[in-house]
Amino acid sequence: MPQGLQQDSTAETTDPRIRRSRQMLMAALAKLLTQKSFDDVSIQEIAAEATLNRATFYLHYPDKNALLQAMTDVRFRDLIKRHGITFTDSNAALRAIALGVCDYLAETTGCPGQLARIPLEGSIIPVVEDMFKEGLALHGIAPGVDAALLATTAAWAVFGAARRWFQTPNRIPAEEMAARIETMVSPVLFGTSQ
Repeated sequence: MPQGLQQDSTAETTDPRIRRSRQMLMAALAKLLTQKSFDDVSIQEIAAEATLNRATFYLHYPDKNALLQAMTDVRFRDLIKRHGITFTDSNAALRAIALGVCDYLAETTGCPGQLARIPLEGSIIPVVEDMFKEGLALHGIAPGVDAALLATTAAWAVFGAARRWFQTPNRIPAEEMAARIETMVSPVLFGTSQ
């Protein structure tokens, strides 16, 4: 990615040309995933489907995994907004994120075609990690605690529990599972904070 784009994150999020190109690339990947597996999709195919060239792809993403992660981030945050999930305090945020992951798994794996088989761990966990890092930065943690490791641990715990919930026949409602995840992960996440 060119230095100018890396350093000016405000321009990245506000320049309509950048947003439009990224949206086109995400839409192209989503369409291609309905036709073939993620591993079989090439960057050239994504660029062609988006009616952009490979150079434009590389201006925005270093590889197709980064595009998948960005697409997941947008879809996950959109899901949280659509469901009216709010982050009023630390515990409410944890429950909201857990509910969001449960809902995301249910929605994504209910999609037709190959979209249901995208590598979820590699795409959703970094998004959840970033959310936890943002929260920890706002609320602070005990001195000497590795915030990145704490966020990673909590993200994997939330995802793992949500995935097990999703794979269970006759599962409980997502809201109830989110409360259980909150109870289990809260001591890990907040036992060392503040």
